[in-house]
This record gives sequence, C-alpha cells and structure tokens, in this order.
Amino acid sequence: MTDADNAVTMPTLHVVAQYTKDLSFENPGAPATLSPNGQPQIGIQINVNARPARDGEFEVELKIEAKAETNGKVLFNVELVYGGLFRVQNVAEETLHPFVMIECPRMLFPFARQILADTVRNGGFPPLMIDPVDFVSLYRQRMAQTPPSPVMAS
Repeated sequence: MTDADNAVTMPTLHVVAQYTKDLSFENPGAPATLSPNGQPQIGIQINVNARPARDGEFEVELKIEAKAETNGKVLFNVELVYGGLFRVQNVAEETLHPFVMIECPRMLFPFARQILADTVRNGGFPPLMIDPVDFVSLYRQRMAQTPPSPVMAS
C-alpha cells in the first residue's frame, strides 16, 4: 500500500458560481425619512435553502431580509436572495445535509453582506453592517423545527 492509499479522503467544496438571484430595496418615506430621529429598530431574518442541481452539485440560496423602522414608520426594507452553485465531493451521506447547509452559506455570507451594505447606503442611509452569522446554530434551530428534507440526497 502506498501513502496515497492510506490517506484519508478529505471533503472538498468548490464554488462553481455565485450570483444575485433577487434583490429588492424599498425606501417608502424618502426623502422625509432619510434623517430619522433617534436610533431605528432593525430586524433581520436569515434563511438558507439548498437543492441538488446536478451530479455532486448543489444550489444554495442565502435569503436575508432587513427592515428598519422608527416611530412606527418604515425607513427601508431590503431583501436579498444570494445564490451559489457548489460542487461537493468526499462527504459521507449522513453528513452531507449539515455540510451543505452550514459551509456553503458561510462562504456566501460575506458577499451577500457587502451587497446589502451597498444597497442600503445607495438608498441614502448608513451602510447596514450585519454581524457575522453562526450558521451552525442557525442549522440546529432549523433542524429542531423541521428535519432534513430527502430532497438533499444527491
């Protein structure tokens, strides 16, 4: 046996493509709301979806919604679906779902964060700087609510 035969095959993840799938920005009270009084309340929701694309590849969508309000008035509402096509190799079937649902959005997040920051800034507000996301905790919360879909099997 050679060293290559004894080597443990490591999981690999390749980004085939990344893209903005949907982007929406609403600034309903402009220009009156461009200088809000006080600190706005900002709500952020993050969701991850994945589905097989072709042999060993998965399309992963990171959906981020953010809404800022002050005194009951909406300052802005932004929604982004940022997608990626990933090639996954050498991942055991029992760990494929968490691997795709955690590692892929982790790779997409910095790009989605920058798009949101730029979009909000271009809408006349200070850039929205979303804190880093713990995708492991997000995955665990989601699995506590709904078990993995069989769609994930390749």
